[in-house]
Amino acid sequence: MAETMETPEHRLKRLHMRSWRRGMKEMDLILGHFADECLAELNAADLDLYERMLGENDQDLYLWVTAQMGQDEAPDRGAPDILAPMLDRVAAHAVARFSENP
Repeated sequence: MAETMETPEHRLKRLHMRSWRRGMKEMDLILGHFADECLAELNAADLDLYERMLGENDQDLYLWVTAQMGQDEAPDRGAPDILAPMLDRVAAHAVARFSENP
């Protein structure tokens, strides 16, 4: 059976759904709004990084995005170093969003 390639539109829809249905409401709100406003602007490499980030545990993601856990406290999976640019981007989006809507 031939492997079918996922279309870019399908990938965006899939990542969008995964962003809004995390299982932890705080991450739903942070990642869901990021997906609504920024996902379509990401290039293929950034989408790969975002998808890898979505594979992380919600509790870890929440601590990393809200800067409540330093890199030296992170689980030994290398996630903060690899994911740091995307985590920073998501965090900046959340800060900007919440400062606009006090």
